Amino acid sequence: MISKVNSISLIGINGFTVNIEVDIQSGLPAFNMVGLPDAVVKESKERVRSAIKNSKYEFPVNRITVNFAPADIKKEGTHLDLAIATGILLSCGVISVNSHLNISQCIFIGELSLNGELRGVKGILPMVLEAKKRGFKNLFIPGENKYEIGFVEDVNIYTPATLTELVDFLNGEIELGKLETNIKNFTKAHFDVDFSEVKGQRLAKRAVEVAASGGHNLLMIGPPGGGKTMIAQRIPTILPELTYDEAIEVTKIYSVAGMLRNKGQMMFNPPFRSPHHSVSTASFIGGGSNPSPGEVSLSHNGVLFLDELPEYRRDTLEALRQPMEDGMVSISRVKGKFTFPARFMLVSSMNPCPCGFYGYQLKDCRCSEIQIKNYLNKISGPLLDRIDIHISIEPVQFNEINSDKVEETSQQIKERVVKIRNLQRERFKNDGIYCNAQMKARHLKKYCKVDAGGMELLESAFKNMALSTRAYSKILKISRTIADMDNSEIIRENHIAEAIQYRVLDRKYWG
Repeated sequence: MISKVNSISLIGINGFTVNIEVDIQSGLPAFNMVGLPDAVVKESKERVRSAIKNSKYEFPVNRITVNFAPADIKKEGTHLDLAIATGILLSCGVISVNSHLNISQCIFIGELSLNGELRGVKGILPMVLEAKKRGFKNLFIPGENKYEIGFVEDVNIYTPATLTELVDFLNGEIELGKLETNIKNFTKAHFDVDFSEVKGQRLAKRAVEVAASGGHNLLMIGPPGGGKTMIAQRIPTILPELTYDEAIEVTKIYSVAGMLRNKGQMMFNPPFRSPHHSVSTASFIGGGSNPSPGEVSLSHNGVLFLDELPEYRRDTLEALRQPMEDGMVSISRVKGKFTFPARFMLVSSMNPCPCGFYGYQLKDCRCSEIQIKNYLNKISGPLLDRIDIHISIEPVQFNEINSDKVEETSQQIKERVVKIRNLQRERFKNDGIYCNAQMKARHLKKYCKVDAGGMELLESAFKNMALSTRAYSKILKISRTIADMDNSEIIRENHIAEAIQYRVLDRKYWG
């Protein structure tokens, strides 16, 4: 007898339906799998066999063939165990063909232990969303994953604890409660740091607020101990919570990576990733024999902080070009092409030379000219051109450190940032983007209206500073954000002037 059941598998973070056909024929005992199963799927034969036997069911002593369709796509992961076992039991007649549920409208996802218990799997969220998209009404998943998809509506989600419990439910012998949805199942981030702890640095704080308000990339250059890392670590405290669509994207990535915390709750807080400079290109961008999201994708809709930028490998930094430009990472392997979203706010910091004191008036630099040149040249021109805002961080003076002045808190800054981000979301609601930094050429023409004085200043800067077309568009985007902060629909001369100031530091060091 041939039985058919359905499951979901993943390519990157996108799911596709897997039709599992089980055929049991008379003949010498054998258990064959076809349809491009990988080694992990093939190993499921022993897990499924033991799970069925230890659940007190007879395992068929016949020739078993399991086919995974579509047969031209590689099937990976342990999550197909439950569907394979269900197909075998359906073919054997253990599960009634006339089940009160339409098996063809069910999806089975889960890893089986040897005693028949269901174990949690990675990537359950994109699988469930794909099943919902495909019109499946009943989903069976492990109980460990229930918090991860507790906000998905309009589908019936069941979490049987064991294979026996699933069989009894399908045969109508017991009842299983449906998973209750709760879209508000998330925890607000608690931060141990605050911008009120940063003394002085008025200009740096202004630049950070502009960057956070528009989602712009930021580079901080200055001597050691100036506060670059301290400022960067506090940027997440002023970022607004993610929208529902943004949170879905981020949660899917962390689900596939198996990195969801707080019992798999939906991630409404922007991620903050700070990989060490020794990170490999594969773990940074994403990859491996079975490609998984890298640091740039784990930073999606959040912040990627690279401390001491020149210390990273050159090929690792150059790999940033595509995601910074396109908002995604494409990884090609023999088994197929994988695409991961990677739209992040890059925050980076660096010293101006190996010793850190080049251009610093109060302490002499001990580096030779060639050492300084080689150090700065680790950052290529094209990469530098993709960073919107360049600022200098000078060490705080003694009187500022000991000042009794009350600095602004992160909450006060965040309220302004949230206001500007909401304005941008309303502006771009029909354009598929969320902030000024994501604007394309067609958006610049539509939303960046510059007055006569501003256009004259912009033209002068373009000619005298030999700006690239990309730098020109970056200045317009930053100006749009500054105008939003000034509650101005038109970009004025003072907005252009401030934006240009954020693009001159590269001329000082890279000439």
